[in-house]
Amino acid sequence: MQVAEAVGRALAAAGVDRVFGVVGSGNFHLTNGMVAAGSRFVAARHEGGAATMADAYARMSGTVAALTVHQGPGLTNALTGITEAAKSRTPLVVLAAEATEPRSNFYVDQEALAHAVGAVTARVTSAEHAVEQACAAVRRALHERRTVLLNLPLEVQALDVPDGAAALAAPPPARAAVEPAAADTAALAELLERARRPVFVAGRGARTPGGRDALAELAERYGALLATSAVARGLFHGNPWSLDVSGGFSSPLAAELIQEADLIVGWGCALNMWTMRHGRLIGPDTTVVQVDDDTSALGAHREVRLGVTGDVELTARRVLDAAGGQRQGYRTADIAAAIAARVRWRDVPYEDTSTRERIDPRTLSIALDDLLPAERVIGVDSGNFMGYPSMYLSVPDHNGLCFTQAFQSIGLGLSTAIGAALAHPDRLPVAALGDGGALMSAVELDTVRRLGLPMVVVVYNDDAYGAEVHHFGPDGHPLDTVQFPPTDIAAVGRGYGFETVTVRTPADLKAVEDWVVGPRSAPLLIDAKVVSDRGAWWLEEAFRGH
Repeated sequence: MQVAEAVGRALAAAGVDRVFGVVGSGNFHLTNGMVAAGSRFVAARHEGGAATMADAYARMSGTVAALTVHQGPGLTNALTGITEAAKSRTPLVVLAAEATEPRSNFYVDQEALAHAVGAVTARVTSAEHAVEQACAAVRRALHERRTVLLNLPLEVQALDVPDGAAALAAPPPARAAVEPAAADTAALAELLERARRPVFVAGRGARTPGGRDALAELAERYGALLATSAVARGLFHGNPWSLDVSGGFSSPLAAELIQEADLIVGWGCALNMWTMRHGRLIGPDTTVVQVDDDTSALGAHREVRLGVTGDVELTARRVLDAAGGQRQGYRTADIAAAIAARVRWRDVPYEDTSTRERIDPRTLSIALDDLLPAERVIGVDSGNFMGYPSMYLSVPDHNGLCFTQAFQSIGLGLSTAIGAALAHPDRLPVAALGDGGALMSAVELDTVRRLGLPMVVVVYNDDAYGAEVHHFGPDGHPLDTVQFPPTDIAAVGRGYGFETVTVRTPADLKAVEDWVVGPRSAPLLIDAKVVSDRGAWWLEEAFRGH
């Protein structure tokens, strides 16, 4: 057996059950080795799409996924998706064939490329150690939560492995939960005892049922309100004390209540400029605590009074063990009534600016929230529109929104929704895109149709790169470079085998209702012609972060 096949089989044996990619000559035998050993291969139409599908699948399934690419251009085509995964600390193994001869057309310093975007690297160096090196890459991706580029030189792939080498592969042990120090949990308990208006903000590190339940119990004990970062949205869905998302996406009430907190505890959350609105959600006298199982994350974005190194669930349980009696904290009858009435964006009054030709994105999003099944998984692209589907479409839990925004690239939303859909096949997948991102990634509409996904693709179409229009337009700058003639994106969807509808008014959404109650035998694309009279509420927050 050659190295290429042995590595493929070893990766499957190590627990990598899903691999995404575009197959060329350099990764052909490797990929077939994985398939032969039981991994499911998902063919994308572009390596960039494949990278984001793999990223989303890994995030939403809680497993290590793989991306397989050809040497050289196969890897460079995938770099934006790999960058997003690396910035998000997604456990992902990138399997890249490698041309090591500098005179080869395919030669590029692949290791340097990976390091430049924040990934870590490994290489298969010999037939004797190939299986061990492949398994080590999976183990590192899982235990360190890293995106690992595993380079596979073409000449090494063609070597024969020793007899029985492939049988040595096995899944890595589970990542060990980090036990917090007793002194730290005691200090946190003391701060909670003194707090009158505590707020918990849960992030990526809390996105587990165990983490959710432990935080909900601890919050109930101390009267804390609950919020999440965007990537953990839905974690506290249904909890009457949930403020939904903290940060630029916060509703006015949520922002007000967070700003008035006397204690903010970030649980597996970076408390970065997005989640804390560049620090403006933190009052001048507010005590800030951060809990994370990675010590280097503590205080990385802002000063904290107390940093606790520990697993979120374990830390919350240890504090509960030391907790005193029940405290009212922030949980008063008036606060409960306000949250019930005004914490959701859809309950915030607004002036509907729809016309006969274009629909207000808020009106569109509220209507879709009512029409689409509640059990959904949403992938959102980047752009001026993104706050509307992210916050107006409800999600059932922490697996309801896949938010690939660490790199703020447009064009990732459709592939995000594909990867998330494969991780949760029991839910309705929804891809929310702008027209720019939709056209940039339209090739993957073929992947949706080919996989038979009953997906709803919603295009918030303002015929422009809206963020730039609304950022530069008010200052009188020419906008010809960021505005485009109208495009019939519904026609594009029909070409890929989608059912389609063009929406200009709420009445046009009847076709969506019909699709929902029908057999859903083909995916649905909604080309929503949205008004472009103003920038989204969160837009200036985004440009402050540039």
